[in-house]
Amino acid sequence: MIYPSIKLLLIASISSVSYLAYAEDVGPVVNEDSSALDDQDDIYSLAALKKIQLNQLKINALASQPVSVKDPLQPLNRKIFTFNDTLDQYVLRPVAVQYQAKVPEDARSSYTNFRTNLREPWNAVNQILQGKPKTAAKSLSRFTINTLTSLGFADTAKRLKMDNEKDDLGITLGVWGVSSGPYIMLPFLGPSTFRDGAATIADRYANVQQYVFDDDRSYWANNAIDAINTRAQLLSVESMLHGDKYSAIRDTYLQQRAYVIATKRGEDIESTMFADDPFEDTTDEQDDLPDDAQQTGE
Repeated sequence: MIYPSIKLLLIASISSVSYLAYAEDVGPVVNEDSSALDDQDDIYSLAALKKIQLNQLKINALASQPVSVKDPLQPLNRKIFTFNDTLDQYVLRPVAVQYQAKVPEDARSSYTNFRTNLREPWNAVNQILQGKPKTAAKSLSRFTINTLTSLGFADTAKRLKMDNEKDDLGITLGVWGVSSGPYIMLPFLGPSTFRDGAATIADRYANVQQYVFDDDRSYWANNAIDAINTRAQLLSVESMLHGDKYSAIRDTYLQQRAYVIATKRGEDIESTMFADDPFEDTTDEQDDLPDDAQQTGE
């Protein structure tokens, strides 16, 4: 069942690369290496944001708005955050600690490469929708090279100076000018916005793994391992969160998404406002919270 899926993907990738390799981007002219992220960093993660120099971090209108405007659902969001954080502290984090301690680094890296490779076709689709066929051709070339040489468990394409550029439908909608809408904290999934949350549904069903792992048990087992693997990668950055962890994670997420979208739109980031250190104490004003939250600190 898996092998026909791989064959179809390879045929589609090779055909697309042969056509797109000669196309020119029609979107804004920006640096192909549009972020300072390593190819194994997720654009949503604290680890990825840490690698962006402070003077590269753009605050858009949403990120710089008062809390009551950018986070009008804060009382509900904080309750969901408390649920997620409790689940993390008592279930996910302990498993991630053991996973990091017991599973060799090479095996963890290979699994990360495998998951990253499965996302490349959807990266390419979004890059085409953004008007960047050359970037899409690179993503499809990465998928073809890595799949043929190692089934995606090694990032051979990176050695050929072809770095990964992650994209999703939320980023594409942002490039098109769709507003992010209010910030929301999703149960189990974490920080998002109305725009990105809706786009996540399409991202899920467009992901290649949906068709490679075509039975429920293997699909959900793979998702569980991915969650543990991702959580293990964040263990080293936990100490950077000070004060109100909810606010720090919210502002980090909004600023990171704003930066990625701004660079893809070709905006002059240096002419815009810049963020304060996102890892300093980012506690919201207590007046923004209801009375019961002020007393409990939630």
